[in-house]
Amino acid sequence: MTPFTSSIDYAALGDRLRAYRLGASLQAEDVAEKLGLSRAVVYRMERGEIVKIETVERLAQLLGTSMASLMGVEVEYYANFLAFFERMRQLEQSADRIMAHFEPISLLLTSGDYLHYLRLMLLETLPQAKVTGEGSAIGEKEIEQLVQILQERITSFTQRRPGIVSLVGLRELERFVHTGLVGRLDLPAALHKKRIAAARSEVARIADLMESEPMHVQIGLVDDAMPSSTFQVFQSANRTVLALSPFRLGELPNVRNGIATVTASPEAVRLYEEMISRLWKTAYKGKAGADRLRELLARA
Repeated sequence: MTPFTSSIDYAALGDRLRAYRLGASLQAEDVAEKLGLSRAVVYRMERGEIVKIETVERLAQLLGTSMASLMGVEVEYYANFLAFFERMRQLEQSADRIMAHFEPISLLLTSGDYLHYLRLMLLETLPQAKVTGEGSAIGEKEIEQLVQILQERITSFTQRRPGIVSLVGLRELERFVHTGLVGRLDLPAALHKKRIAAARSEVARIADLMESEPMHVQIGLVDDAMPSSTFQVFQSANRTVLALSPFRLGELPNVRNGIATVTASPEAVRLYEEMISRLWKTAYKGKAGADRLRELLARA
């Protein structure tokens, strides 16, 4: 008799469970208590061990999502930024190649100082952004959690060195160097000047990367309007997954409002791969792109 092989990817189910749990601000013991399970069982589920269908249904209800989304059958929806960026971290860990457009530049290609400034920018948004969802606060704790997830993404990328194709919008970079790494626009003049200098350093870094052309990094500078939603396509030996994000990690960041999605739909993946190919063909690359960025810095 032929052994039964399940079509369910339990490891991916465990990853999504962890992402949604973080987004719901729940510890493993919280989930265990609410479902009448042991904490060890919850950890085993997040490691990809077999889950009863009844338990999946109860988990989906507890975590505020659908069973289809938790199972990865259709589109995964993420209204919470922690859940989405944790899911991004998981997908990047198994990706052999990443194709990305994040404003103003892919986080994976930023300098070692960028997360420091991002943390400050997010803190600067707090006076004007006190609540999200149904009254749950975004505060320093959530920002620190996000920074930790982002640091893990950068560390994994640096160690694994998957190939990355990064599309960078020239118009977005122009705005970036004029605005600076700020969370709001009413900062003291001296501090604003320092943040503009930090933004210029990031653009200079991208110029250096374009000119040096590391084997695993390809950057295309696009002198055209870019999509309003940022995206990443994760390619691995087993499948290709598309993530769309309304969240911004650049100047005037937004992690409060928007719905991010993750899907392996062949049609969605194909359409984005075709768009990436079209934008890549006309993009400035290598030294030509580096020269354009240095001209931008000289003008600004």
